[in-house]
Formats: sequence, structure tokens, C-alpha cells
Amino acid sequence: MRRNTTRQKKDFMREKREFEQKVIDIARVTRVMAGGKRMSFRACVVIGDMKGKIGVGVKKGADVSLAMNKAVNSAKKNLIKVKTINDTIPHEVRIKHKSAILLIKPAPEGTGIIAGGPVRAALEVSGIKNIVAKMIGSKNKINNVRALIEAFNRLKEPRPAVKKEKNLTKPENIEESKKKDRK
Repeated sequence: MRRNTTRQKKDFMREKREFEQKVIDIARVTRVMAGGKRMSFRACVVIGDMKGKIGVGVKKGADVSLAMNKAVNSAKKNLIKVKTINDTIPHEVRIKHKSAILLIKPAPEGTGIIAGGPVRAALEVSGIKNIVAKMIGSKNKINNVRALIEAFNRLKEPRPAVKKEKNLTKPENIEESKKKDRK
């Protein structure tokens, strides 16, 4: 009778996470104090729900796991929604954040993610399927990811499809369209 209880516990322990997370950078940093050096760890983590939401967090902690947890919590507080159309972005964006220059361009269906390093990891968790990105300036991982977030914020809403034909069958609509043309 008790066979399934351990399996149920394991399934409960393996519950699905709300966000996918990728570690961009972990660094050991030191702070010089009067009594000597104090070491801590800095973690840069990017999280996303694979449906268009993405966030980045950079935090320090006494050990790696503490820094990671702080960075994930910070990323959850700074989530943004990426404007997409047909699994890609609506238009090209070139952005400069500090010394990092980043170019992101929409790509046709089936292209996939063409990007390198930290930008690729961030794009994978965002859920965008077809995009081309190029890091032009600095190779600093944190600045490039922040440039990507800034580029996503600069994206404009995709325009709704323009109606090809106007409804000019009724006389009132013809008069209204003539008035608009005069102005």
C-alpha cells in the first residue's frame, strides 16, 4: 500500500518552476577594508517564462548560492514583456549601453536564435524563436545583457494589419472619407 508514497514525494519535490533561469556570470569580488580584504560573490542571472517575459538580476552574496538566490529575486522584480510578432521582434534595434553596442534584427521563420554568449542565453529564456543579434562593442557580459533588456524596452508595438479596402458602399462613408481627405 505504501509503494507510491516515495514516488509522490519525489514528484512533489520536482515541481515545475515558474521561470527558466540561466547563469550569465559568477565572479569572486573583494572589498578592501581597514582590517584586510572581504571576499564575496557576484552573480548575474537572467530569467524568463519562455512566453515573452524576461528579467535580469545582478547581486552579491557571501557565497555563490546566496548570490544566485538574491539575483533571481531581483530578476523577478524587474520582469519586462517583450513585444513580438510571429515568434520574432517587430523591427530592428541598435542600442548602446555604456560601451556595449548591440544590434538585434527580426528573422524569418525557421532561422532560430543567431547570437553569441550571454545574449544567446537571454534570448533562449525569453521565448523568442527567430532572431539575429550581434554584440558590436564591449564583450562585457552584464553590459550586453542590460543592452538587450534596454533594446526590448525600445521595441514599438507591432502595427495591426491595415485594411486593404475601405467600406465606401454607403453614401455617409463616402462623405466622411472626402472630409478627411480635405483636411
